[in-house]
Amino acid sequence: MARAQQTHSNRTPPPSHSLLQRASKEVMVPRLMVILSTAALVVLGLVMVFSASSVTAFVEQGDAYGETIKQIIFALIGVAICVGVIIASKAFGFEFMTSKFVVYAFWGLCVLGILATAALGKEALGAKRWLYIGPVSIQVAEFMKIALVLMSARIMIEFNEGMDALKVFVRCAIFIVAPLALLFVLQSDLGTTVICLVAIFAILILGGVPARWIVLLLVLIAALVVAAIAAAPYRMTRFLTFLDPWGNAEGDGYQIVHSLQALASGGLFGVGLGNSYEKLQYLPEAETDFIFAIIGEELGLIGAMVVVALFVVFLYGGYCIAKDASTNYGMLIAGALTTMLVAQAFINILCVIGFFPITGKPLPFISSGGSSLISSLLIVGIILSVSFTSEPAETPYQERREKLHVVSSVDGGGYQRSKRR
Repeated sequence: MARAQQTHSNRTPPPSHSLLQRASKEVMVPRLMVILSTAALVVLGLVMVFSASSVTAFVEQGDAYGETIKQIIFALIGVAICVGVIIASKAFGFEFMTSKFVVYAFWGLCVLGILATAALGKEALGAKRWLYIGPVSIQVAEFMKIALVLMSARIMIEFNEGMDALKVFVRCAIFIVAPLALLFVLQSDLGTTVICLVAIFAILILGGVPARWIVLLLVLIAALVVAAIAAAPYRMTRFLTFLDPWGNAEGDGYQIVHSLQALASGGLFGVGLGNSYEKLQYLPEAETDFIFAIIGEELGLIGAMVVVALFVVFLYGGYCIAKDASTNYGMLIAGALTTMLVAQAFINILCVIGFFPITGKPLPFISSGGSSLISSLLIVGIILSVSFTSEPAETPYQERREKLHVVSSVDGGGYQRSKRR
């Protein structure tokens, strides 16, 4: 009995528990970073939408809470879709959720939506980008971005698995270039096109495409963007206004000048929540594309930097999820969707502070607008579904344990091990 107790006490505690905890943390920490940063940005967005829109909503609609209530409804719908994607990926498997049938069906619906917008949509703010279904307006381009990422990642996987180069080229022309052309031609949406290209470049880099081909493609696209700006007078005006907004502060430079004034008046700590001066119908699109200016005015530089920090946390968490993905396809879509969403956020911020020409793209999670918020939360759902279907890496102890099997006890408490058959 004493020998048995000594044998039992001398056994080294298996390290698998701590190693499994460490592996679990490697999965849980990025997941929590994405969830918590998203939640913080959405809540901040609801608060700032109310602050930025209340005056205009009261003047135009007689209800200061109108825009905020709609944004809350959009947020609830987006959260439901996000959770639904995660549950579906667990129930049916991530492979089914990202299968050819699902990806092609989603891509097809988005393309039909773009065509329907061109045929039936109403022009607003100088472009026909919204499809109206009863009282609800949908900006299909927000969802087309996601479809293009899913399709591009699938084509990259097929290329890496040995698909003929000609077939890859044809697929790229049909499923990637053609939709981008539709966005650019039918909706005159250079901003969305550029953001989609950022995600596609992320897929090329993550997919292991040689750097020389990426650089060559980048130069070609940059030339096309320059040509697109030069060919459209309003785009050229925007670019020239970006170079010198104060040269026509009461004309084309009005919006960016008032944005800069809002940021300047905010200082370090801001003028206080709800106390913005520029939101009193001076700054156009204060609750949508230029809501970051209201954040800077009311919450100051500190509040603005908190927003930037939350997007950095989201970026890091999303990249960690991509790195730990159990499949190459999961890695590609998690990395590309994270890049696309954060790139759009930083482009919006750069526009607001005058470091980039105005693109008309909203600030994800924060700007008022249902299509932007719901599509952003859909992206979060897809990224988290990659995380929830990824397994922690097998530790060295687990490998050794798999080769051993406890078969019986001997001598009243000792253990005899034999190789697993």
